[in-house]
Amino acid sequence: MNFLDMRWDIVWDYREFYINGLWVTIILTICGYLGGIVLGLLLGLGKTSKKRWIYWPCKLYVDLFRGTPMLVQILIIHLAFIPAVFGQSFGFLVSGIIALILNSAAYNAEIIRAGIESIDKGQMEAARSLGLTERQAMRKIVLPQAFRRMIPPLGNEFIALLKDSSLVTVIAANDILYAAKVVAGAYQRFWEPYLVAAIMYLVLTYVVTKLIAYVEKRFSIHYNPRKKREERVAT
Repeated sequence: MNFLDMRWDIVWDYREFYINGLWVTIILTICGYLGGIVLGLLLGLGKTSKKRWIYWPCKLYVDLFRGTPMLVQILIIHLAFIPAVFGQSFGFLVSGIIALILNSAAYNAEIIRAGIESIDKGQMEAARSLGLTERQAMRKIVLPQAFRRMIPPLGNEFIALLKDSSLVTVIAANDILYAAKVVAGAYQRFWEPYLVAAIMYLVLTYVVTKLIAYVEKRFSIHYNPRKKREERVAT
């Protein structure tokens, strides 16, 4: 392949496919992640519970979704689970979001569980001695401290989910990878469309990495907004 013979015009002709694919990828990732955070929080709290009837279902769920390929999960949810439960399919977007939520929740649950267990047990005991219930102590004392430690791994999970969202192409989701497949199939040229798709994912990942670094710095125990303002005034 002579790189001087690259035909970028074929990508430009299908630019609307790539733009639409970009938005689909963003929607899939954000919805899947936010839903995964909510469900993962419930599962993470369940895995810290001392009640077996709460702990074991949460553990089995996490083991199931962490131990099976996401591609298989997507296919089962889209082709088997949703049609069996609702009698029809609701399209790739609904199936994709549900699959990403269920998969992401399993990984987020372990991150949240580890974050909670990293907090000294004395924090909970001190809160209980002050008259707080276990639920209040968890919400007001433990989780805020644990959240700071969860930010880096939760950020990494977001990046992983962004890249894994390309698997939804298998159920004909018109995301970034789908656009590349359309161009490649139309012209039988593979370098240009897939390089553009790779670059788009790389740019998205870079932007998300920078946002996560900012959030991590913002919630760092060493962050001092007053000092930052003074430095800006001084300059």
